[in-house]
Amino acid sequence: MNYQEALNYIHTNFWQGSKPGLERTYALLEKMGNPQNKLKFIHVAGTNGKGSFCAMLSSILRKANLKVGTFTSPYIVRFNERMKVNGKDISDKTLAQLTTWIQPLADSLEEKPTEFELITALAMEYFHREKCDIVVLECGMGGRLDSTNTISSSVLSVITGISLDHTAFLGNSIREIAFEKAGIIKRGCPVLYCGESGEAENVIQQIAKEKNAPFFTVNREDLIIHKTDLNGTIFSANGFKELTLALLGSYQPKNAQNVLKAIEQMTLQGYQIPEKAIREGLKEVKWPARFEVVSKSPILICDGGHNPEGVESAVESVKMYFGKEKIILITGVMADKDYNYMASKMAEVTQNAICIQPSNPRALEAKVLAEVFQKLNVDAKAAASPKEALLFAFDLAKKEKLSILCLGSLYMYGEIISAL
Repeated sequence: MNYQEALNYIHTNFWQGSKPGLERTYALLEKMGNPQNKLKFIHVAGTNGKGSFCAMLSSILRKANLKVGTFTSPYIVRFNERMKVNGKDISDKTLAQLTTWIQPLADSLEEKPTEFELITALAMEYFHREKCDIVVLECGMGGRLDSTNTISSSVLSVITGISLDHTAFLGNSIREIAFEKAGIIKRGCPVLYCGESGEAENVIQQIAKEKNAPFFTVNREDLIIHKTDLNGTIFSANGFKELTLALLGSYQPKNAQNVLKAIEQMTLQGYQIPEKAIREGLKEVKWPARFEVVSKSPILICDGGHNPEGVESAVESVKMYFGKEKIILITGVMADKDYNYMASKMAEVTQNAICIQPSNPRALEAKVLAEVFQKLNVDAKAAASPKEALLFAFDLAKKEKLSILCLGSLYMYGEIISAL
């Protein structure tokens, strides 16, 4: 099959409506010869911060001359972004070849794999064939029943933080969600918890204890911010002085500190990661849609914050970079999110809100979202398309001399970039 046929085949499997469990993934991997058992992993779960953590860690490990596989989700613009080797997306040709190879194996299963299960298996085979030294493996959702949790061991299990999200799947409390995320902890394999919730920490630490897994946290008192602006952040943490971080956002220095702690644990296990690799990796790291400046005249920033905690972080970042100056907001959200609360947080920094409906079946109507902002005394309107929203926002930014923030859903990013 060619690339498009491969994508069509992958997308014929749907996550919605599928039964939870790892049985299908295990069955498929068994038919493939269990490529996951021939790889080493840093396994990453958490509500927010997973993607940035994976991007920073992968960047540093590449600078340390390791061959690094990176598996993340969802993709932002192209499907191939989900699996990278040394920072480069899987090629169209390779994806087509792998999908052609895996199709008869997947089709032979009595119970067919879901889309994400199939993608996970594809990634495992890809990284194995590429002979990766280490794979930075991001959970799709949850942890315990996530198809990435078919690995038998990990160099390090990382849980970036816990907050309420995907409650229909993971539970309605911090304790329940922490239990699901902690499912990635492997017996005897160290676990790093980077979150702020003491309640979640207690759950994760208890599970680590039961599995005889060394448990570590991050000391935020070690983090010092020296300078931050739209060009980047200079910070010190964990014994490293004046590191330069390319990624923007008030939350990114904390994510970087999490990575430094992970590097410390890898070093204890014999990995050679020199300080030069750490400095260069953080200085050169790229990760789209995380408070990313995509235009400088006028300033247009895209942030993929798509749940209450993500929106709170983005709003905090706006206040840090712009002070009391208001911004123009382009936003669209999913109907199954707490969009009333998210809008109330966005309203704190917003002069005008231009609402769009992202291309997703779960998306909230732009008109409904605009009405929410109007009730919060924000001048809001619905736009028919991302292009219309950008034209209106650019015109307004020029007149008012304000900056623009695109926030509310990762699904908007590709549409906004295309419309630019």
